[in-house]
Amino acid sequence: MDKEPEKIRLIKIIRGLCIFFILALIVSGITAFPLETEMRIACNILGIDTTLSPDEYSGLQYWIATVYAALLDTNQAYPFLAYGFDWLAFAHIVIAIAFVGVYLKPVQNIWVVHFGMIACIGILPLAFICGPIREIPFYWTLIDCAFGVFGIIPLYFLHKYIKKLEALLGYTPREY
Repeated sequence: MDKEPEKIRLIKIIRGLCIFFILALIVSGITAFPLETEMRIACNILGIDTTLSPDEYSGLQYWIATVYAALLDTNQAYPFLAYGFDWLAFAHIVIAIAFVGVYLKPVQNIWVVHFGMIACIGILPLAFICGPIREIPFYWTLIDCAFGVFGIIPLYFLHKYIKKLEALLGYTPREY
């Protein structure tokens, strides 16, 4: 039986999922750079007057107005704190680069997929522990958790297709 067509199909699927995940990581990472601008846009979309106190609002509008005011005040008084967001963005990009190895050699680099899945699962305890400590509203904690929940979906399928490719190739990892 000719395995080549199935091998090519699996590699195309794997590479497509890799590209999707790499782009998702890069896009989510670079959004950490212009937070003040993004929050100003969010305020405009939600009809928030940034000259008013956040206390004039409730619910999501209150939270977005509060975050914008905090970013504005912090960036004016302590701009070096935004450097932490720069590192957050950089970390997303570095993790995305690791997935290039999965794109090139999926079976040999399945560990990167495992690492990504562990990171996605790790978002949940981080958000549920640190969210309340940092006074993050519960609904926002759920939004943060969505990154892990939705992130693990393409990784699950990536893992599944890599395992199919591994079986098709008859690959067995070396013992060390």
